[in-house]
Amino acid sequence: MKLSKDARHFIILLIPIFLLSAHRSQACTTVIISGKATQDGRPLLWKNCDTSNPDQRLIYGNQRGYPFLALMRCNSSEENGAIWSGTNSEGFTIMNTMSYNISEEESNEGSRNGHLMRRALEVCKDVASFKHFLDTLSRPMKVSANYGVIDAHGGAAYFETNDNTYYMVDVNDPAVAPSGYLVYTNFSYNGAFDAGQGYIRYQTAVEIMAKGAPTKAFTPQWIFNHLARSFYHSLLGIDLTLPQYAALTPNGWFPDSDFIPRKSTATSCVVHGVKPGEHPEFTTMWTILGYTPCSVAIPGWVKLKEKQSPLLMRTASSPNAPICDMALALKAHVFPITRGNGGKYFNFGLLYSHHDNSGYMQQLAPIEDECFRSANKLMERWRIQKQGIDLKEAQEFLGAISLKMEREMQLIINN
Repeated sequence: MKLSKDARHFIILLIPIFLLSAHRSQACTTVIISGKATQDGRPLLWKNCDTSNPDQRLIYGNQRGYPFLALMRCNSSEENGAIWSGTNSEGFTIMNTMSYNISEEESNEGSRNGHLMRRALEVCKDVASFKHFLDTLSRPMKVSANYGVIDAHGGAAYFETNDNTYYMVDVNDPAVAPSGYLVYTNFSYNGAFDAGQGYIRYQTAVEIMAKGAPTKAFTPQWIFNHLARSFYHSLLGIDLTLPQYAALTPNGWFPDSDFIPRKSTATSCVVHGVKPGEHPEFTTMWTILGYTPCSVAIPGWVKLKEKQSPLLMRTASSPNAPICDMALALKAHVFPITRGNGGKYFNFGLLYSHHDNSGYMQQLAPIEDECFRSANKLMERWRIQKQGIDLKEAQEFLGAISLKMEREMQLIINN
């Protein structure tokens, strides 16, 4: 496709903007949605995690306190290492974004952010007990974070937290969250004004959420498809997946900056909570490991302990999760340039094709759709039967769908 003069001029103007933009090593995008605003009345908590360490895995922990599922870096200790989002047997769920404007000390880089979350999963059962937990910690806490939490009783809140204090922001308060949800990136509302990071990603997520709010469209799958894999850019007013912007990527390439999924994106998870009165064991942690556009979502339940999808956990021969390794293999094709400033560009044409369905995202979508359909049917039947999660059925489902996912991803890698 031949570019128009205006399109060529547009790209020339964009390049210096992208090249001058900076990446922070801990830069995430998150949303908490109250049950009153979701499709099925259950709360949702989402985190897209950007980090300098791409090797991530799911762990099951039960060493001290409540058992939990959580995401952690592969080079961390499963027994006491930091975690970056997770849920426990009580339905208490936590995640965070690094805040770059809440700390009173410029030197505070939140060295204990992940350790605080791990301990919270072990000892907290709801939003109220997390608030009490923060009150009891010795100061300085060595954190600089926006902690997002939900529980099995309808509680949903962010806690903007620094070394010495915190500010609770209640997602159920209509004066604070009139649409029933809040978006957080890498700044705090109660932090220094006009400081922090992630304002473009924040605006992007806000605009996308506003489109789903009137119809209560929010589900885990909606979040992954519309937020976690979005290539809409709010500042530029473009969406690379729409045909009218195909001329911006005539040979597939585009600068990688300030999209929600970025080169530094290593995981995405949506925790699907429960309604008040439902058993907390139905809390479902949907996890994507690796660069989000090159991977697929798989559910997990604390009740299954270590018997989660084998694609998400470390193997006997490697500390890495198999699906993370496969996603990174695909990502290497998307970001193949390692010299000079080449790493700031990605081959969007490999992710999404305007001519056919050959993009990685398009090829992976059907198997993820099948996973959601099957899991949702199981969950609905388990809820109706009111006998909890059937361990045998859950393990058989995860085993079968994981084999299909692995086979499909290997075919794409080898193609």
